Amino acid sequence: MRWVSVLTAVLVAIALYGFIMQRDVLRALAGAEPEAATETAAPEAAEGTPGGPIAVVVRHLVAEEVPNGLVLRGRTEADRRVEVLAETTGRVISDPLRRGTRVAEGDLLCELDPGSRPAELAEAEARYKEAEANARASERLSERGYTAETTAIANRAALQAAQAAIEQAQNELARLKIHAPFGGLLEDDTAEIGALLQPGALCGTVIDLDPIRLVGFVAENAVNRVEVGAPVGARLVSGQQVQGRVSFVSSSADPETRTFRVDATIPNADLSIRDGLTAETLVALSGTRAHLVPQSALTLDDTGRLGLRVVEDGRAVFAPAEVLRDTPDGMLVTGLPDEIDVIVTGQDFVTDGQAVTVTRADDTP
Repeated sequence: MRWVSVLTAVLVAIALYGFIMQRDVLRALAGAEPEAATETAAPEAAEGTPGGPIAVVVRHLVAEEVPNGLVLRGRTEADRRVEVLAETTGRVISDPLRRGTRVAEGDLLCELDPGSRPAELAEAEARYKEAEANARASERLSERGYTAETTAIANRAALQAAQAAIEQAQNELARLKIHAPFGGLLEDDTAEIGALLQPGALCGTVIDLDPIRLVGFVAENAVNRVEVGAPVGARLVSGQQVQGRVSFVSSSADPETRTFRVDATIPNADLSIRDGLTAETLVALSGTRAHLVPQSALTLDDTGRLGLRVVEDGRAVFAPAEVLRDTPDGMLVTGLPDEIDVIVTGQDFVTDGQAVTVTRADDTP
């Protein structure tokens, strides 16, 4: 019975082929008229297609001067910080000053035991008097011809050496008292009484917090927009708000982050701003001409550039734009001509060069 199944399958295939592929021939053999066409040709050009103008709504915009700013993340930093070091050897004989003490310029921080230095100064002074007497005597004898001129020269040299020894001994005594180089706060306790200090040993650290610096870092594509003297406002991590001006813009980028350091100077007479606080800084930039556009008007071109569709000579044109910042009333964008007709409705349905029928936004109900 297998051949019956095969024959049936062949007959069914022939019938389907004739019904689908040779429908008109079969209808002609049966005496029926061909089917009337059920689809009509599409119009060559209809409104809303690339072949005809598309209705859009535009808004005429004029650029305005708007204030601009740059937000930086950074920290506060003492205006000056110095580690005051010993310049000679000696044991501390003064009581230590505690950290946080406010000192004025010239205040005594550490005093060292003079040891034998006063005696060395007295010896240098005695040798000077001897050298001075010898020099005077040799000068008189040289003038009368009783001694060689070279002897007088040697005695004058000995006198100058004695004078230098006195100055060296005086300087060594002066180094025993270590003074604050400027007014500020002690960051750490000064050296404890009895401690032996060697040249280069730490006596104390003084920091100057008035004024204080705000340190931030700006990206390389925006550093040219920051100018020395520009107003600065900052909010510290404590919530305190301060104001100042840019005092320094680095000319060299950080090799790791490729950012540039920006310093601002902030008055801090009451020393309420501490060193090392996190700060969010807003640097005022020069005014920029920008357009305020609805956020919905922004679109992308085929290459992914952000911009607007504008109307020029009755046709849609893509205009790339740069977003300056977001506002409650829309987006501020730059990089456009001063006066433009922006498509605010229908911008996603047109392409470059597409003819459009314009309706002004002010004329729409």
